[in-house]
Amino acid sequence: VQLVESGGGMVQPGGSLRLSCAASGFTFSNYDMSWVRQAPGKGPEWVSGVNTGGSSTDYADSVKGRFTISRDNAKNTLFLQMSSLNPEDTALYYCARVLQDGSWFADYDYWGQGTQVTVSS
Repeated sequence: VQLVESGGGMVQPGGSLRLSCAASGFTFSNYDMSWVRQAPGKGPEWVSGVNTGGSSTDYADSVKGRFTISRDNAKNTLFLQMSSLNPEDTALYYCARVLQDGSWFADYDYWGQGTQVTVSS
């Protein structure tokens, strides 16, 4: 199993970024997926989750209305479109595979290496 995030970078407040997570080594379409972030000096924070088909999504209150999770099962890729970014969004962003019948919020068996998002003027 391999999860490889990309798309992070430095952006000014109010800006946008689109993160990608390329999955391999497993049947991507069989698993719910989540995005999790970790800010410096803080614990992991669940950001968003999506079901296997992409029809059901959920978001942390802190990002609701600004972030959009999606997936392309034909390309084995998970996305996170982020807009109206603010400095509090600065973190290392990970994609995570959710355990079968697990919770989007906490039950993961594989993580990527993360991609850094820095929001600063």
